[in-house]
Amino acid sequence: MQLKPLQDRVIALKEEEVTQTKSGILLGEAKEAPAYAIVESVGPDVKTIKKGDKIITKDYSTTSVKLDDHDYIIVKEEDILATL
Repeated sequence: MQLKPLQDRVIALKEEEVTQTKSGILLGEAKEAPAYAIVESVGPDVKTIKKGDKIITKDYSTTSVKLDDHDYIIVKEEDILATL
């Protein structure tokens, strides 16, 4: 099954959160830590984001979907905070 975004929505593959630094220091968990993801597909009304962009969103503004052992997020273009 393939996810196809509608209107101004973006589907992105969620990146795993870093819980430990390279030197072994365990990191705490922030309550509103930003989420990083790689854009997989964009809806027909999306103007500034394209496939392959790395995006930053807030966790509360996304819808999480698990498909084929991968964690995806669906987010409106206006809820994307930045690209990297």
